[in-house]
Amino acid sequence: MDAIALAIPFFFLLMGVELAWSVWSGAKEKRIYRFNDFISNMGCGIGSQVVGAFTKALIFAVYLWVYEHARLFTLPDTPLTWIVTFLLIDLLYYWFHRLSHEVNFLWAAHIVHHQSEEYNLSVALRQSWWQGLFSFWFYVPVAFLGVHPVIILTVGAFVTLYQFWIHTRAIGRMGFLELILNTPSNHRVHHGSDPKYIDRNHAGTLIIWDKLFGTFQREEEEPVYGITTPLASWDPVKANFHYWADLFRLARSCDRWQDKVMTFLHRPGWRPAHLSGPEVPKEIDRTRYRKYDTQVPIVVVGYVIAQFILLIAATTGFLFGQQHLTQAQGIGAAVIILIWVMTLGLLMEGRRWAVIAEALRIAALVALLLLIGVPLFGALVMWAAVLVGVATTVHLLLVSRALRSVEGVIG
Repeated sequence: MDAIALAIPFFFLLMGVELAWSVWSGAKEKRIYRFNDFISNMGCGIGSQVVGAFTKALIFAVYLWVYEHARLFTLPDTPLTWIVTFLLIDLLYYWFHRLSHEVNFLWAAHIVHHQSEEYNLSVALRQSWWQGLFSFWFYVPVAFLGVHPVIILTVGAFVTLYQFWIHTRAIGRMGFLELILNTPSNHRVHHGSDPKYIDRNHAGTLIIWDKLFGTFQREEEEPVYGITTPLASWDPVKANFHYWADLFRLARSCDRWQDKVMTFLHRPGWRPAHLSGPEVPKEIDRTRYRKYDTQVPIVVVGYVIAQFILLIAATTGFLFGQQHLTQAQGIGAAVIILIWVMTLGLLMEGRRWAVIAEALRIAALVALLLLIGVPLFGALVMWAAVLVGVATTVHLLLVSRALRSVEGVIG
């Protein structure tokens, strides 16, 4: 089982601690969680884990093939090998991360992680659904050098897990550790959309790579978080596809085929001369800046909370029980979960048509539970699925009525 999935309970525990700190601190500017932003972040993270369940076997297979058929050496499983592997993985992560900010098609995958206008531990879980398919190629040279794939994946998981705790405003500067490690202060810079903070501090664990390669920036005033053109949506599906759509629109508008290709290879913001040339990030007027936000009726919030709890349970069951599903059942479950995270985000935007998508999702989920659960656990699952489906449908009707009453007001 993936170490990231195993760590999920600890993620929620630490998010609870951070939320308690923000309330206890009493300062308005430190109330760092918004429910709609949290749901969007978690939807992206859940989708990343669900899609990753289908891609991780492929990634391991590539590492294993290179190790078995093309390795130059055979490095023993010793502490020295682990240390060297950590330094290599951390260095290669720096370059993957840096290029993900400097090459458009890589940015299209990575941008999801930067869309939140908040900065809290839930942002660490806001991950692209496709980034794993772009990033693992950077670590293939480690297998080529003779490091076993299990060591590569274990060290890679450590580098990823390390970065969870640095997505917080609860910890200030950390003295001499700032010189060596990627800390919350250093990483807050990385999430800033202020021009001086853009494309800085790409490190995973060791900030020394940024200092060595000239991309380090010390935190001065607290950044304005997010991307230069805010997403303005809580929908994880839009979050994962909107920049791809922007790139294809830009490529179609280019006159020369060379520019069409370079659209995907240039830096974000690049445009050909006949389309007014590159766009340069502008200074942010903090007196006028407002975060994207929506307010929906309390019955909608209650529905989303209840469904989010069920979603976490369903996703956990999928991640830990996928091996018991047929390929068709696994794909069906994954599609339902992805629609689930989409509809919860859209409901937080007050989109009435999301009620229809949610009704279809409920019907599909009940059918899948009957198909999978009854053969495994008997008739009890059938009655549980029917009762949950009926209760959810009734609640959804209340949601639809509430949204109808505020139509045209939300947003």
